[in-house]
Amino acid sequence: MSNSKSKRFRFAPSPTGYLHIGGARTCLFSWLYAQKIGAEFILRIEDTDLERSKKEYLDEILESIKWLGMDWDEIFYQSKRFDIYHSYAEKLISEGKACKKEGAVFFKYDFERVEINDLVRGKIVFTELPKDEEVIIKSDGSPTYNFSCVIDDALMGISCVIRGEDHISNTPKQILMYEALKLSIPEFAHVPLILSASGGRMSKRYGATSLREYKQMGYFSEAITNYLLLLGWSPGNNREIISLGEAQDIFDIKNVNKTGAVFSLDKLNWINGEYIRSKSINELTRIIKAYLEQRSCLPQDVDMSYLEKICRLFQERISKLSDLVDWTRFCFYDDFKYGEGTEKILSNDLSKEISFLSERLREIDNFDKEQIENKFRKAAGDLDLKLRVLVHPTRVALTGRKDGPGLFETMELLGKEKVLKRLNRLIQHWLSQA
Repeated sequence: MSNSKSKRFRFAPSPTGYLHIGGARTCLFSWLYAQKIGAEFILRIEDTDLERSKKEYLDEILESIKWLGMDWDEIFYQSKRFDIYHSYAEKLISEGKACKKEGAVFFKYDFERVEINDLVRGKIVFTELPKDEEVIIKSDGSPTYNFSCVIDDALMGISCVIRGEDHISNTPKQILMYEALKLSIPEFAHVPLILSASGGRMSKRYGATSLREYKQMGYFSEAITNYLLLLGWSPGNNREIISLGEAQDIFDIKNVNKTGAVFSLDKLNWINGEYIRSKSINELTRIIKAYLEQRSCLPQDVDMSYLEKICRLFQERISKLSDLVDWTRFCFYDDFKYGEGTEKILSNDLSKEISFLSERLREIDNFDKEQIENKFRKAAGDLDLKLRVLVHPTRVALTGRKDGPGLFETMELLGKEKVLKRLNRLIQHWLSQA
């Protein structure tokens, strides 16, 4: 293909549901290829199902596409093009290539053999169809997918149709319609499906979540687009972190893999974690503040310098912002409960030992992690205990959790008064159990 704005690509979502991972990747591949060759990119909203199409779904689809960093040159709505579809159906009827039955219009397939040179899969040959006719206009007047798709791709000048391989079976039917209407046939590129870890189609239980839910869970848009790129394509040299801008220069639909790409939530979490760690503390603090405020997880008078310290504490440990909802509660509130998995740690009454530790910590004037660690280690030595014997209950006392960021950094963050208060709370817990 030449580098020309006469080339056009499209993404055609249906607003009968939210935008999911599979659709987002198809949109991304189409948009990227358009950017690579300097072509136009259009959105075609396939809203012919008037009952199931909803504005809330459309708004979310458009918002998600923008959130992922993509834009479009034009947008079309199939619901406004019914007259066009009807006129082409009448043309087929007048030429004896379609007929009316029971209020619907049926297209008659004139089929022998159909062959395409798919840009992803190579040559595909079709030698039979499941039936010799198909509805193109339903009895309620709405067009069927295959028919409206053909009309629109032709009239909108779509150069190459990039879509999932589950549409391969539609391709010979559509080509026969192009031929019957004497319309130009675009190229096709059928990308492999995204599979679950078990090798099957993704379900809502595993990965097939809408983009809005990933956003709500605190995934960065850059991380999502980065991961979508790796689901069937590679920038080469074992590279796994790549920006949308960099991908525009090297992406080629012809280099997309033929085999299905397995969705891995662990891999997505790793990539998102890399983007979290790449942020400056100032930027990350602003992002986290907005995220936690939206979820009513921050006190109204939270100090920005304190929040910045929290970001420093957790930046290396989290893979998505939603991790912070539970993990940081102890940073702001004292009324947390001792969480799941801490029972074994709390079953051993160390009230005397923790009291001894508290007295040593009280002696510290400059309550920083170096001084805290020195006093902590000396207290453990004086008690003839291994360090972990004091570390585990102290962490539970301060955070309510059995794991978390560095203990001494956590103690410095909370400050001496809060640390001593929470250690005393644990001591009282043990004494009440005696």
